[in-house]
Amino acid sequence: MTTAPVRRASADDAGVVAQLLHDFNTEFDSETPGPAVLRERLTRLLAGPATFALLGGEPPAGLALVTLRPNVWYPGAVALLDELYVAPGSRGSGIGGAIVDRLVEECGESGVSAIEVNVDEGDVDALRFYDRHGFHLVQPDTGERAFYLSRELG
Repeated sequence: MTTAPVRRASADDAGVVAQLLHDFNTEFDSETPGPAVLRERLTRLLAGPATFALLGGEPPAGLALVTLRPNVWYPGAVALLDELYVAPGSRGSGIGGAIVDRLVEECGESGVSAIEVNVDEGDVDALRFYDRHGFHLVQPDTGERAFYLSRELG
């Protein structure tokens, strides 16, 4: 397995990121506003300081979409890995791992204090993947399972 090239996306890559996100949601039967709407949103978001994306493979076949936020419990920002996706034909090639490695490296270099990711309980493959990369379902200081709760508005 070779290490896949990973690069930070610019606002000019918004179309590529949008298509990968659309493909991700389509593959898993989740709603998507479509590539055009995603591209418009991503063009704005990727130009700002609070959102970035990493693209893996050449041409890009994988991505990480990350948002940063301040947090009272840490001196640096907290990064939320909103999405991690590798196209079906490229899975098992090391792209996902290379993206996560680059994410950890970039976050560490920029002073991010923690990276969070949400995984559905039934997605055992994702849970194993993240565990291999140092993300754990159990809080290290208490030994309790961690849960992420959400509520959509509007």
